[in-house]
Amino acid sequence: MGRRPSVFVRPVRVDEGRKLQRISRTAKDPVKLRRAIVVLMSAQGQTVRDITTLMQVGEDCVRDVIHAFNERGFAALDPKWSGGRPKAISDEVREHICLIARTSPAGWKITGFSTWSLSKLAEHLVKQRVTAAISRETLRRILHAGKISWKTTTTWKASTALEFIATMHRVLALYDTPPAAGRVICVDEFGPLNLIPRKGRAWGPVRRPRRLRATYNRYGGVMHMLAALDLATGKPWGTPRPLSTTIIEQGFVITGQESHSSTPAVISSSTARCSAGVHAAHSPPNSFS
Repeated sequence: MGRRPSVFVRPVRVDEGRKLQRISRTAKDPVKLRRAIVVLMSAQGQTVRDITTLMQVGEDCVRDVIHAFNERGFAALDPKWSGGRPKAISDEVREHICLIARTSPAGWKITGFSTWSLSKLAEHLVKQRVTAAISRETLRRILHAGKISWKTTTTWKASTALEFIATMHRVLALYDTPPAAGRVICVDEFGPLNLIPRKGRAWGPVRRPRRLRATYNRYGGVMHMLAALDLATGKPWGTPRPLSTTIIEQGFVITGQESHSSTPAVISSSTARCSAGVHAAHSPPNSFS
């Protein structure tokens, strides 16, 4: 088999040579940079074999670049990136994955763990036939694109009352349809109120963290606060008082008197007992004027 004839670029003008030199020095795209150098070396009289040896590329690649430059000029130096293969997971499925990630495993009757890990969530998605297969890295990118990040959960208490759901709906109904001759007030109790050291951040010597006592003697006692919010006017009230067994009942009466309302304020007794039942053996009044 005989040697293939060498290929050269067309005659290059002075301004085109300067442009090729500028591209070969300043181009940030590696493909465009390599193509410009190939054309520039061919314009200087170097053969395809010499360019292949210096650039460490194949002869077919060098010939294709030279032919493309001869046909289209400088437009042949710019790479034409394609969009790649289509997404294996559609946008609708990605949104569904983000919704499942925000749920709790307990909602799917899974008791082995309380939070989703990437591997556990991937197994659950395949088991639920949301997707045929998904890797942990793909799942991480989907959650990151959906603005879902790993969060530290906080503890909370759920009511064990048998009629909790019905009571909750009855209380929430007062928000939407308040009584014509009454005023809806939300009441909650918070306590004990005391000063507790909190962790912080600061610059300090290496391996010598600043230590704070976890607790201390409370010679002045502690306080409890009963707060109420009038949904009609948006005005809040707060009554901090020393901790005692009658604080809740007294707080309801005092807070109601401070509202200066000409109409009776309606409060759900079941909701009040959720806050007051821990401290008081008796139930607070159902309403006050």
